[in-house]
Amino acid sequence: MLIQQTSTSLIHTLRLRRQQLANLIDFPVILWSGSNSPRNFPANPFPFRASSHFLYFAGLPLSNAAIRLEGGKLELFIDDPSPSSALWHGKMPTREEIAQKIGADVARPMAELESWVEDAATLAVQDPATWTQQSQLLNRWVLPQSPPQGIDWELAKAIVSLRLTHDEAALTQLRKAAAVTVKAHKAGMAATPKAKLEAEVRAAMEGVIIAHNMTTSYTSIVTVHGEVLHNEQYHHPLQPGDLLLADVGAETETGWAGDVTRTWPVSGKFSSTQRDIYNVVLAAHDACITKIYPGAEYGDIHLLAATVIAEGLVELGILQGNPQDLVEMDAHALFFPHGIGHLLGLDVHDMEDLGDLAGYEEGRERSDRFGLGYLRLNRPLRSGMLVTIEPGFYQVPAILNDANVRSKYQNVVNWQRLSEFADVRGIRIEDDVLVTTEGSEVLTAALPNDADTIENLVGS
Repeated sequence: MLIQQTSTSLIHTLRLRRQQLANLIDFPVILWSGSNSPRNFPANPFPFRASSHFLYFAGLPLSNAAIRLEGGKLELFIDDPSPSSALWHGKMPTREEIAQKIGADVARPMAELESWVEDAATLAVQDPATWTQQSQLLNRWVLPQSPPQGIDWELAKAIVSLRLTHDEAALTQLRKAAAVTVKAHKAGMAATPKAKLEAEVRAAMEGVIIAHNMTTSYTSIVTVHGEVLHNEQYHHPLQPGDLLLADVGAETETGWAGDVTRTWPVSGKFSSTQRDIYNVVLAAHDACITKIYPGAEYGDIHLLAATVIAEGLVELGILQGNPQDLVEMDAHALFFPHGIGHLLGLDVHDMEDLGDLAGYEEGRERSDRFGLGYLRLNRPLRSGMLVTIEPGFYQVPAILNDANVRSKYQNVVNWQRLSEFADVRGIRIEDDVLVTTEGSEVLTAALPNDADTIENLVGS
């Protein structure tokens, strides 16, 4: 459990957030933090991660706790530590001490929570023990796999409106996460020349994060099989000629996330074909960042990335035709099937536990197009939003070897020319970009992404 020294700035931030919530809704809210889940027996739990909605208003990653918000007031529900816990965990803070840290107006034991649930809205917590308790106490189903209903839906919309943009306290944490993420990636590049397995590079990167008393904000991707978008295996040997794709982010003690991807050559030198594709992806990355400013449509930024990638692949002879026409027929998605990025905050895909409520402007729905269906964010950008920009190129066998795909795109893909790029399994370049009042700020700009500097970092 993280208990920091009393911080008037933390208390001020939390009070401001709950007052902003009170300005949007006129009913009480109860948010649960969640509970530890055992790996195999109760005393051996998985690492605990508090609900992000709870964290936003409570500030500390408390387990087995709940807060009740109404009219700008906060009531904390948590049990005092048992006397026997001191043997295993040392002296633990009391309920009143925790309440003081977060500026709670009242502090009560968890057993009293059932007396305060009438007419309250909530949002589902992911762990089964907690959403079962939520459903029982509120006398209605509260399920993480189902969209919120009624006042829960109204609460979700209100919280989205607050969390879409970040206050200064959040930005301070997000900058910390970005800085440590940058250090981790540099450590991964430096470790590569002597590494034999992907796991060794992963260890070097996560070691930096752990050394800063942080954890990873998601399961790290460190792989020579970059064509597997969420590859979570690390046993493959590193061979000269391989590209290593590392998608690794740090999470601060209070839950704020970084999310960065770099791709570098194991040998320290890109082949000519690898460099050609890398520069196409980088051109899309850079073009998108120049278009980030308040009011810009994120969907248009995605289409810009698709167009720049199509243009580059036409120049390399892989695709044939007019780039705009190729994007219209989703030919780019053969190699760039996912969206250009997502919201970033307390969740690495911020607020995606609420489905597309946060990512999609009201009245918009996901497209069923091959090239647009995985777009996670489709709304105008606002100052204070933090988004990722992460274009990529992948040769996914399940896509490229599909008979229907080959038939549909037989006249626009030069399959023979594509075969000359067999040493490019997957490339992604990802940075965290803050929308400012006048444009944007790349929070991860300290991590280079041009091919020459990448080679120097790996070689050194």
